[in-house]
Amino acid sequence: MTKLRSGGGWRAIFYSLQTARRSGGLRAMYQALRSKNACKTCALGMGGQQGGMVNERGGFPEVCKKSLQAHASDMQPAITADFWARHGVYELQQWSPRQLESAGRLIQPILYEQGATHYRTIQWKEALGLIADKLRQLLPDQTFWYFSGRSSNEAGFLLHLLARLYGTNNVNNCSYYCHQASGVGLNRALGTGTATITLEDLEQADLVFLIGGNPASNHPRLMTSLLHVRRRGGKIVVINPVRELGLERFRIPSDWRSMLSSGRIAHRFVQPHIGGDLGLLTGIAKAIVEMGAVDSAFLEQHGADVEAYLRWLAEQSWHELEQRSGVEVNEMRAVAELYARSRATVFGWTMGITHHRHGVDNVSAIVNLALLRGMVGRPGAGLMPIRGHSNVQGIGSVGVTPQLKQEIFERLESQFHLQLPTTPGLDTMACMQAAARGDLRFGFCLGGNLYGSNPDAQFADQALRSLDMLVMLNTTLNTGHVHGLAKQTLVLPVRARDEEPQPTTQESMFNYVRLSEGGPARLPGPRSEIEIIAEIGRRVIGNRPMVDWDQLQQTSSLRQWIAQVVPGFAAIGQLDRTRQEFHIDGRILHRPTFATADGRARFFTYHLPPLVGSQTGQLRLMTVRSEGQFNTVVYEEEDLYRGQDRRDVLLMHPADMNARRLAPDQEVTIRSATGQLSGYRVRPFPRIRPGNVLMYFPEANVLVPREVDPLSRTPAFKAVAVDVLPLDQEPLPTT
Repeated sequence: MTKLRSGGGWRAIFYSLQTARRSGGLRAMYQALRSKNACKTCALGMGGQQGGMVNERGGFPEVCKKSLQAHASDMQPAITADFWARHGVYELQQWSPRQLESAGRLIQPILYEQGATHYRTIQWKEALGLIADKLRQLLPDQTFWYFSGRSSNEAGFLLHLLARLYGTNNVNNCSYYCHQASGVGLNRALGTGTATITLEDLEQADLVFLIGGNPASNHPRLMTSLLHVRRRGGKIVVINPVRELGLERFRIPSDWRSMLSSGRIAHRFVQPHIGGDLGLLTGIAKAIVEMGAVDSAFLEQHGADVEAYLRWLAEQSWHELEQRSGVEVNEMRAVAELYARSRATVFGWTMGITHHRHGVDNVSAIVNLALLRGMVGRPGAGLMPIRGHSNVQGIGSVGVTPQLKQEIFERLESQFHLQLPTTPGLDTMACMQAAARGDLRFGFCLGGNLYGSNPDAQFADQALRSLDMLVMLNTTLNTGHVHGLAKQTLVLPVRARDEEPQPTTQESMFNYVRLSEGGPARLPGPRSEIEIIAEIGRRVIGNRPMVDWDQLQQTSSLRQWIAQVVPGFAAIGQLDRTRQEFHIDGRILHRPTFATADGRARFFTYHLPPLVGSQTGQLRLMTVRSEGQFNTVVYEEEDLYRGQDRRDVLLMHPADMNARRLAPDQEVTIRSATGQLSGYRVRPFPRIRPGNVLMYFPEANVLVPREVDPLSRTPAFKAVAVDVLPLDQEPLPTT
């Protein structure tokens, strides 16, 4: 592969042209990108009523490779009925995630029955009848309902309403496997679980921390805002065990000045060991206190549990912080000095922070650090969890959680005279465990890839196989359609966001609600998610006072319900008339007023755990997404920015390879306490901190244990102790 010197740039432009040509030409792709629909990929909030390629500040043109890939996927030709006769399930299980994704668009309901060798196509009437019959046979708490972040607020609200009217709170979403730790950590400290800033605030900052993330690959449009920060003289500190190329240098294709510049993004890189962020962030906070850079007036007026936190911080030894982060004291102090000079700092983080057994503590450490200098509750400063999918935040906002917010629960019961279940609901991992035990018999997945999102892939396969019926609504094939097949597995083809027959809404990571107009279907066969959900409700629940499924099949009616029951969403009730997109009330913190019991922001202390593998001499593995990937969807085998042409690789620092006498491209076995993968090629990757290794998600899920953060129930995808052995060496015994 050609070695790149920066992210973005001419290579991105050439890729865009090639992708457009394969997808029907530049005109067809441009029309898709410019349609009045929210972007299908990350949660930065593109598109909506200003048209695609426009961000929340009105910036144009804004487009990225991820958007192109998502549109190209939806513009694929149909998977016709003969496909299922030609390709059996066993054959499809050998296909890579990319092969499955690029097979085409799903257009017919398909059914797999345990013992069969192939899926078969069925009619919509039969498919919906099978689902309704099964639900009528079961107790409500024998079912679970899982939601991805690609669906609309309206579809999410309607499905969780259906599940609760049916009688269960086993309602959960994909955030339990990504940013749930952010929501828990932020909520307990500030009374809000989302970003405290707007996009404009980010671009006004003079210092930005990017912690545990790689937005150059996963959120490319964020790079435009980072470029604006740099042009204004601001600084960007990147904290990551990997020195990612795209965060070193990135040229924005839509900005000619950027294309002609060096493209430098990061002012400073700090490389802790995997799992060492907690020690590092604690050390920076300790240095801030020691240099007298705290905002005492802010802490006195707006902080809670401050003295207890400061006493705890003073007790932490510098030696221990070095040992548990892998970062020297002098480097921690240098970062603290940068922070002490800042007048407006934004802290951004992704799943490198949340995917740990102490994910909530990681978030608390970030919040503590921001509060020490009063960087929450003012313009141009604050907290920014960088969310992956374009409506994962909205899905949670409208009620897709095992326990409904009390306000939503009370308003649904009082205003709509509904009787809702009060039994405890199960989170995503708890549902998988209950399925494995045989306690659950039916699963319904609104988009996504539940199998591919789970740690311990072998367990996930067994758990889903234990179900009587698994229903999945998708646009294209993924690994969850060929692994973890229940006794009856139904895949229902749905329309993409820009094919919906009615307008829908999505929420960005900046708490901004956008209106998508939908559009004509590209292919005959797929149905709207809302139409499918309403038909199931009609068959299983039936009409009741205040619950008319014909009415609830109208997205305008659903927006009226949302406006009346979801806090902060009153403006959505006027959206059909005004077309006015809006920030959700009560979330953006431009003043230090917090929605906690006493109105103060709360500090938290925590236990500093030893680094994974430090006591056994094992390497620390984190699973990552490639530049040619979005969540579990793999669009390209190559990882352009890391210089990889395939995905069955283990990326290791040359010093670690030399210590193990491993040659480049030598085949190895990687073994964890949970599983092993053999035949992978080890490759030198000097950009990673020695002692740590990288592999690609979801293929490496076989190695990831099911251990979760006790507060957020988020699995530790980013910190797995592994051994690496030459393929011909005797494998280690299972521990």
